Amino acid sequence: MRRISRTLITAAVVGGVIAGTAGWASGNTQEAVTGAPAGTGAWRAAGLPDPERMGPAEVARFFAGLSPVRQHELARTYPAVVGNLDGAPLDLRYEANARSVHGEFGGARVLAHDPRGRGQVALVYGDLARAEHVAVIVPGSDVDAGHVEPLADMAAELRRATGGRTAVVAWAGYTTPVGVGLDAATGRLAEAGAGRLTRFVDGLTAVGAAEPSVFCHSYGSVVCGLAAHRLKAKDLVVFGSPGMRAENVSELGTSARVWAAKDPTDWIDRVPNVEFAGLGHGTDPTDPDFGARRIAAEDAAGHGGYFAPGTSSLRAFARIAEGDVR
Repeated sequence: MRRISRTLITAAVVGGVIAGTAGWASGNTQEAVTGAPAGTGAWRAAGLPDPERMGPAEVARFFAGLSPVRQHELARTYPAVVGNLDGAPLDLRYEANARSVHGEFGGARVLAHDPRGRGQVALVYGDLARAEHVAVIVPGSDVDAGHVEPLADMAAELRRATGGRTAVVAWAGYTTPVGVGLDAATGRLAEAGAGRLTRFVDGLTAVGAAEPSVFCHSYGSVVCGLAAHRLKAKDLVVFGSPGMRAENVSELGTSARVWAAKDPTDWIDRVPNVEFAGLGHGTDPTDPDFGARRIAAEDAAGHGGYFAPGTSSLRAFARIAEGDVR
């Protein structure tokens, strides 16, 4: 009987994910892109320090010991490496990535661009170096360097809602699930993403940027949940979340304030909040027993409407980003 019950729970998780998406679930298995940036082989061959053996603080110290002329020389010679080295000077990374993307991402400055796989990118709106407040937005499924518009729109709306006072990063910096299939129901891609997110935020710290508020959408909240215990963030805000791989806020092991929003028309509400045999992501963060601070989202629409202009959720997000809450 116990084995039958477990089988039924597992079937409910997978079936619930598929049913909750109104039938469009047909996800293809993805291989997570991790490790050192493209071009690292040539960088190492030139006797330069191994990126995989340096944390962001060590990267920052390495570049601080170089003359400006040498810094720009490295950016010109190894743009794929310098543009993706967390801890390297912000302007140098912008310069290096501009050589790779050729204006592909409009008015945003590109802080990271990894062409491997489906492509990863981090787009910056505002002045990260001088902004008193910083926000990082972590997306869910189907976002990559070639399909970044929904995430970029979120970042632009949040920046507008703060009156342009907050620098916002649209961080498509991990391999997301495609569609909603087994990848979206497991934590495999989120585990790889959590390491990349942690290193990215450590890189912001290493160059003196303000401690960010991190906004995590859908499967991105699984990434944030797994990263939470080592993520240097003042706030973790999850919305449209299937769970954070934790039973409650205490299990996240974070000193950040944790916030959660879910609108009544979001299909994620039909996904079972269970975790068994690696499937499912656990407790709904908007459940009072989880212990997150609840954000009103009654006037948002669907799974992607939390940043729509005029919504209660966007106004709350802007206040959190600006530190205007207690």
